[in-house]
Amino acid sequence: LQRMLSISVEVDKSPNCSSCKIADVIFPFILNIPLRSQREAFLNTMESHLLRCKLLELLFQHSCDVPTTLPLSLSKILYFVSHSSVLLQYQDETATWQRWDEMLQYLSLLLMSYQNVILAFPLAEHLRSSLNDRMDLIIQKAKPKLQDSDDISHLDIQLKIEDFISRMQQILGQPFPLQIMEKLCMLR
Repeated sequence: LQRMLSISVEVDKSPNCSSCKIADVIFPFILNIPLRSQREAFLNTMESHLLRCKLLELLFQHSCDVPTTLPLSLSKILYFVSHSSVLLQYQDETATWQRWDEMLQYLSLLLMSYQNVILAFPLAEHLRSSLNDRMDLIIQKAKPKLQDSDDISHLDIQLKIEDFISRMQQILGQPFPLQIMEKLCMLR
């Protein structure tokens, strides 16, 4: 399945467009996956970083009270840090801290996938371009074009993370479980 999804993103002239279409179709099914371990297995084994970004973007947009119209960027990921609520509310048997832990896991996964799409190794730098265009860009050693919303400061990051920690403290109290602290450090 993951290989088929990856190929279906790649065969289109616009991988960005095809990943959006595929993510729109798959997203309702992800919402109905009952166990965290199953959701994580599906997302972690996804071969297409671009498709994973789109699915996680939809998941976080779904969890925001006020969705944003920003394109997928570092600014949008910071927006999710500030405005996302705990994901997948229908799981009543899951402890609150585990829901926050899952949200932090997906934020980190979104950030890593986005970095692979934009900044990582040469073949992944141009994942938003078609396969034919991507080869030309690699041969030309063209640098990927960053968006204006990818230019964020360390202060922006620090303020958003502190706000996020404050929201978690109000709900979870102190001290945080060790898993939460590790994921906060990784996200930061």
